[in-house]
Amino acid sequence: MSFLAVDVGNTRLKWALYNAPHPGADLLVQGAVFLETVDQLADTDWKSLPSPSSMLGCVVASEGVKRRVSEQIEDLWQLEPSWVVSTAQAAGVRNGYDHPNRLGVDRWVALIAARQRVLAAGRPRAALVVMVGTAVTVDALDADGLFVGGLILPGFGLMLRALEMGTAGLKAPTGEVVDFPTNTSDALMSGGAHAIAGAIERMHRRLLARAGHAPLLLMTGGAAVKLASITDLSFETVDTLLFEGLLTLQSQRVAS
Repeated sequence: MSFLAVDVGNTRLKWALYNAPHPGADLLVQGAVFLETVDQLADTDWKSLPSPSSMLGCVVASEGVKRRVSEQIEDLWQLEPSWVVSTAQAAGVRNGYDHPNRLGVDRWVALIAARQRVLAAGRPRAALVVMVGTAVTVDALDADGLFVGGLILPGFGLMLRALEMGTAGLKAPTGEVVDFPTNTSDALMSGGAHAIAGAIERMHRRLLARAGHAPLLLMTGGAAVKLASITDLSFETVDTLLFEGLLTLQSQRVAS
């Protein structure tokens, strides 16, 4: 009863094979590829995988990328792909977006995973979910499981490219995040990191004031590590957060 979870982002496709389609299942193997190489999955990363019994994914990339991934899953394993769509409620989370179906599906899946972590801890608690990728999202979940809203801002790469395009001569190698940058490379990287950290800290304060207690802060995404040294908040980095959400949703699909 193995289960394949697929997360197709703006830059990379991440996947994981679990031994069962429910939270807490054992992770057997996982991988990631850039979108430019997704057509090669059936001949490379996925070629030697045992055939999964079921699959569920979330995709924020183009319909063309989604179709190319779906075709490989169908051809390789004769398995019909299933893709999450954002809804008004699911798995104990209520979607407070003005138009629930317009909430980014990766954000929706991450919120569902965060809610499951809160419930597993045994007490109601608000949560702040941060995904640091091509874009950065900072989403607030109250103690009752209501998604109350969130922020979207550029990720590190988008910030640097915008500065390079809009400022004459401002091109520098990737720098480090430091408190007081003394060169352009470090100034660019530190500026981006502090901008993101500031957005997280402001949203954290607002959610704390609304909830009356410190929210659980979860971070995920390839660039989340760049924030570890500069935020004063206590947080947990969960690389598999979206996979956890997909496992939760798949278990409910099976149960129904």
